[in-house]
Amino acid sequence: MSFRLAAYAVCIENGRVLLAHHLSTHWTLPGGRVEHAEDPFDAVIREVAEETGHEAVVERLLGVDSRVIPAAAARGGVEHQNVGIFYRVRITGGRLRPEPNGDTTESVWTPIPDVTGLRRSSLVDIGLALARTLPATGHVPPVPVGGLIEH
Repeated sequence: MSFRLAAYAVCIENGRVLLAHHLSTHWTLPGGRVEHAEDPFDAVIREVAEETGHEAVVERLLGVDSRVIPAAAARGGVEHQNVGIFYRVRITGGRLRPEPNGDTTESVWTPIPDVTGLRRSSLVDIGLALARTLPATGHVPPVPVGGLIEH
């Protein structure tokens, strides 16, 4: 089994959420792998800057999610566990731009009701559910995958 610890930004302003378009043709939240010895709090700010061009500050921890992706659905055919730490993040500056030499081809502010019509990572639904419900436990029920939602 492969394993990844990642930090994700849920940036919501005026009824819109900031989404990043990944090379693999799906939309996701800005964020990604926490590097060795890096604090996830710092990682999410770094990832927002790298992927979107925006400067940001963390407003609060939203929750932690752990997903096991079966080998049949995982890249490389090996079962994969992703542990994601989700933060509510506020944009403080910068300009939207593609990620230089990266996997994010564009980032856009998307009206939240329009998200359901996008081909997207389950991370988007998890992050929006955490932001909407603010569960005391920091955990939301599993998000079904299929159709427009993928791992």
